[in-house]
Amino acid sequence: MRILGFMTGTSLDAVDMAILETDGEVITDFGPAGEEPLPDPLRTLLREAIRTALDHPRDAPDPAIFATAARAVAEIHASAGTAFLASCGLDWPDLDLVGMHGQTVLHERPSGGRKGRTLQLGDGAWLARATGVPVAYDFRTADVAAGGEGAPLAPVYHLARAAASGLSAPLAVLNIGGVANLTCWAGGDQVTAFDTGPGNGLIDQVVVARGAGRFDVDGRLAAAGVVSGSVLSRLMDHPWFSESAPKSLDRYDFSPAITDALPLEDAVATLTAFTAEAVVSGLRLVGAQPSGLIVTGGGRRNPVLMAALSERLGCEVVTAESVGWRGDALEAEAFAFLAARCLRGLPISWPGTTGAPAPMTGGRIARPDDPSLQPPSASRRSR
Repeated sequence: MRILGFMTGTSLDAVDMAILETDGEVITDFGPAGEEPLPDPLRTLLREAIRTALDHPRDAPDPAIFATAARAVAEIHASAGTAFLASCGLDWPDLDLVGMHGQTVLHERPSGGRKGRTLQLGDGAWLARATGVPVAYDFRTADVAAGGEGAPLAPVYHLARAAASGLSAPLAVLNIGGVANLTCWAGGDQVTAFDTGPGNGLIDQVVVARGAGRFDVDGRLAAAGVVSGSVLSRLMDHPWFSESAPKSLDRYDFSPAITDALPLEDAVATLTAFTAEAVVSGLRLVGAQPSGLIVTGGGRRNPVLMAALSERLGCEVVTAESVGWRGDALEAEAFAFLAARCLRGLPISWPGTTGAPAPMTGGRIARPDDPSLQPPSASRRSR
C-alpha cells in the first residue's frame, strides 16, 4: 500500500508527513517527506485544549474545545497534505491509506491499579470524508484500555526500519521530542521500550517562559550556561527513575520550576544535562549495553545534548541521518507503518514496549463512505 503518515508532536511546531510503501511488515519503498508549520492560531487553540485536558476530571463530559480542536487538527492535516501531495506530483486518490497520530493533549499513565488516560485530538472521520481516503487514527486507546501505557508505539517501526537498512542487534534508538523514548533491541523478539524522561519539553518551556524564543536553537543557550549539579541531582531524585519499564510520560509530568532561580543559560544547560542523564538512567535500569545509539527527533539537532549523551554513555552516539534514516520524518513514517498494521489487524504494541498484557492491535479505520462515523468521543477513551 502507498500510505501517507502524519505526526504532530507535543512541541506544537509542525505537521510532519511521509509516504511509505509497505504492508505493515516489510517496507518496500520510501516516498517523499515534508512538513507544514502549525499556524499560530492553531497553536493557541491547542495550548488551551492542553490546559483544559490537564484539569479534566475522568468522569466529566468532554468540553467543547476538544471537538473544536479535533476538527482544526484534521483541517490542517487536510490542507498540509493537499499541498504536500501536489508538490510531489500526487493527489489523494494516489493513496491507499492515511495514518494520523493526532495531537496529544493528555497522557496519564496507569497508577495504583487504575488504568491510564490518553487523548490525541484529530477528527479521523472528517479527514476521511475530506480526502476520500481511509484514515487510521486513535492508535493508543486500545492499549491503554487493556492496562498498557499506550506509549511508545514506534518500536515496531524502529525494527522494520533497521531491517530495511540491514542493521542488526544489539540496537538502541532514542527519539528526543517533547518526551524522550528509547527502543532497545537485543535480537529476535527481545525488545524493550519506554520513555526515559523529558526530552526537549522542559527546555522549551523555560525558553518560552523567559521570552527567549520557542526553543534552544542549536543548543546555544545550553552551551553558554553552566550545569547546576545540585539541581540536576534533585531532578534525578524523582521517583519516576526508580520505576520499572515499560513506562510512559506526559510532557507535563515534570516541572521546570526547579530551575527558576538559575539564570536562563544555566537553567537550559542543567535541563539539557538532565535529558541526557535520564537516558543513562534508563539504560542502566533495563540493563541494556548498546554498542551505539541512533538519535532521532528534534533533540538530535542540539550539539550540546548530543555531546552530553556521548560523554555519559561511553558509546557511539549518531544521528538518524548517519545511518541513512530521515530523522525529521521518522515518526510520520512510523504512523504510516502503524496504519498498515491497523488495517491488517496486526499488533502494534507488546508487553515489552507498553506493558500491555499481550500483543495488542490498535487504531481505528475511518472510511470516507461511512456516514455513521463520528469524531472520537469520551466514551471511546479509557477512563
